[in-house]
Amino acid sequence: MIEKLLTLILLSPLLGILVLAFTPRYRAGTVKLIGILATLIPLLLSFVMYVQFDLNAEGMQLVHRADWFQIPIQDSVVKIAYEVGVDGLSMPMVLLASVIATLGAVASIAIQKRWKEYFILYLIMEIGLLGVFMSLNLFMFFIFFELALIPMFFLIAIWGYLDREKAAMKFLIYNGVGSGILLITFVALFIKTGSLNMAEIMTRLSDPMSPFNLPDSPYLISEGLRTGLFLALLIAFGIKMPFVPLHTWMLKSYQESPIPMIMISSGVMIKMGAYGLIRLGVGFFPQQAVELAQWIGVLGLVSILYGAVLALVQKDLKMVLAYSSVSHMGIVLLGIASMNATGFQGAIFQMVSHGLVAALLIFMVGVIYERTKTTVISELGGLAKSAPFISGVLLTAALASLGLPGMSGFISEFQAFLGLFRAEPVLAAIGTLGIILTAVYMLRAVLATTFGPTPEKWQDVVDARPVEVIPMAVLLGFVILIGIYPAVLGDVVQGTLQNLVPRIGG
Repeated sequence: MIEKLLTLILLSPLLGILVLAFTPRYRAGTVKLIGILATLIPLLLSFVMYVQFDLNAEGMQLVHRADWFQIPIQDSVVKIAYEVGVDGLSMPMVLLASVIATLGAVASIAIQKRWKEYFILYLIMEIGLLGVFMSLNLFMFFIFFELALIPMFFLIAIWGYLDREKAAMKFLIYNGVGSGILLITFVALFIKTGSLNMAEIMTRLSDPMSPFNLPDSPYLISEGLRTGLFLALLIAFGIKMPFVPLHTWMLKSYQESPIPMIMISSGVMIKMGAYGLIRLGVGFFPQQAVELAQWIGVLGLVSILYGAVLALVQKDLKMVLAYSSVSHMGIVLLGIASMNATGFQGAIFQMVSHGLVAALLIFMVGVIYERTKTTVISELGGLAKSAPFISGVLLTAALASLGLPGMSGFISEFQAFLGLFRAEPVLAAIGTLGIILTAVYMLRAVLATTFGPTPEKWQDVVDARPVEVIPMAVLLGFVILIGIYPAVLGDVVQGTLQNLVPRIGG
């Protein structure tokens, strides 16, 4: 049972899809209940995965392999295997995806049409997200990568707001280009190394006695090709993260997507880019990552400052959070650019922390929009009087975003910048300006929304309902837990970092 735990987590949403297929579409309450319950199964199994994870073991754990199918190529046969497993990098991301998917399903109660199709697509997307973080070969990684993106396109295009079709097309074009680059890179890696298994590729590219590294070998993979493949992965995953200047698709998506989709996008989906960059980019090409680390740091610095400055002048709460996500993902790049254990741990902490905090902030914006039908900051104000609980949670989430000690944002930013100070002190010093700007734009937006005179039309706003309190409490609980007890995440990632960092000389 335990050896198939990851497969159960990955495929359990199919049970919900099957039940939904035989549920009448007009029974909205039943459909929504089934959709939410279907996300609870992988969530509960993910906590079992966390308990079963051995902190002292090296390499992949809970691995499940099985022969899948074969592809004849010329005079040989390529065997494609089903391979899933987790380590200290992927296991937290699987747990994060399960948590956010369940809370996003709860937020989907507000969806007003075509509930059956919505939740079927939603569950397919969850399978894709989980599969990306579990996959152990490039074929599966790419399939699940696409399985996460395609449903998102329809979920934005059908259930989004006024300009949803344009937002969905921009999402499709940008991510389609990224997927195309990713596919070409994977094909090139397969042709040159003869393998799709990530561990095998990593070994063949790094072993000095491998024919792919011997100067006189006909199978030598040149430094130029390695640099080109690393840059291709940087661009492909950079679109998904996204960092400046590949970020514009996300701005439109934040504006027009339904709230649950923004929760999934900011909480989990953009983390696929950061995860892929660490797992495949740095994992496959550590030397190229070291050589280009300073430029990666520059990209992170530009993203931090650009996102923070633009967030400072936004008039819409959703756009403040959109640019905030760009800024915070820049911190992930800074952690990666440090090329040492401290910075990498900070990057992983930031991926998890931002996923939780961003999902909470977006959920709070959705709660406010459901009551006021606006997210324009100048049209709000004074909500603390009529909705004190909502206002208090929103302010707490903002404090978590700006890195208040005792919350997850502080420990993640502290580690990322500490690691970068060791490698690039000038970049790190300039990057700290982003933290200051974060405090300014977050407090500006939140205080303008919740404090001040209460307009007459908001005096009867209903405070948080029990079904809304649950996601708030869960997300805030995780944010505080990681903030006051970082070992709950730090102990998990140590084994993976001990394998990764020596390969880059950090």
